[in-house]
Amino acid sequence: MTVDTQIKIRSNPNLYHYLRENSNWYKELNRHPEMIRELDQEMRSYYKLNITDRIDRFGQRLEMIRTFMDILN
Repeated sequence: MTVDTQIKIRSNPNLYHYLRENSNWYKELNRHPEMIRELDQEMRSYYKLNITDRIDRFGQRLEMIRTFMDILN
């Protein structure tokens, strides 16, 4: 694995943890270091860190607050 790839992995704790859980990526990154982008995308979808996931969570929180407000009134 190239040094640049290792630095990118170590600088992102979520990416590092995901790589530890899915060790098949070690082989892929050793052969094709440019696949770091695919690893990052897979990690983001696994941990639900995409923009759409964040918007959904925000909407759920607003709905919960709205429900509490209705109960209090």
